[in-house]
Amino acid sequence: MADQLARNRLSRALPKGMELSHFSVLNHLARTNEEKTPAQLARAFHVTRGAMTNTLNRLEWAGHIHVRPDWDDARRKLIAISPSGRRAREAAIAAIAPILSETVREIGTERVRQALPVIREMRLRLEEDG
Repeated sequence: MADQLARNRLSRALPKGMELSHFSVLNHLARTNEEKTPAQLARAFHVTRGAMTNTLNRLEWAGHIHVRPDWDDARRKLIAISPSGRRAREAAIAAIAPILSETVREIGTERVRQALPVIREMRLRLEEDG
């Protein structure tokens, strides 16, 4: 329930036309700062290739990513964040940061810090099962 409530609240705060899945991919590409294949992105987000293709098509249409052929394997594509994508990511962060800051302030920084290792461990164990 907490996940659903958080997603709903953050989705409403994102810039017009941006979905949480779009922000997540842009954030991932910006943080890793390297090109990824659609299959790598699908695995990273635990979604089907079809779902990732849909997200990537929307991001490409908006000009937020660059898609190019893989010169070593013509069957694959490589995805990179564009300057427009970086700006969109920054706008999204600016929109959701106050919500996250307020939530952390209300819960208490120390309590959030204590919860993070448990949440990370849960994610790692769930990834092992997937």
